[in-house]
Amino acid sequence: MLVQIKKNIMTGIFEHALADFPNECCGFLYGVEKGTRIIEHYVPVSNDKKGDQRRRFAIDPLDYLQAERQALEWNIQLVGIYHSHPLHPAQASEHDLAQAMPWFSYVIVSVYPEQVKEIRSWRLDEIQPVFQEESIIH
Repeated sequence: MLVQIKKNIMTGIFEHALADFPNECCGFLYGVEKGTRIIEHYVPVSNDKKGDQRRRFAIDPLDYLQAERQALEWNIQLVGIYHSHPLHPAQASEHDLAQAMPWFSYVIVSVYPEQVKEIRSWRLDEIQPVFQEESIIH
């Protein structure tokens, strides 16, 4: 499984993660599937998690609805979600797994003060409830 993320989109996601540090940031990923999943757009959204946002994020259901509408408007697919892990690796957590939907790519950015350390992508296995890592190309 390959995910291609254009450099300007990766830069935007990194800037969002740094701006929201020490809290988790989150947003939507839009693209097309052509053997490789190609991310063509991203849209940041507010972390709607009540309480401590340093270790969790939540996306308002109305934001999901708007994301689906945006995909239809752009004639493109909603292909995933990105979020940051402040002061932690870009490894999908048990919480991430519990929230995951099949088919979506989950791009995670490991962010530290003034620095993004890594970016990784994960997709839920269709047979068993585990994440499989996707290779990112740009």
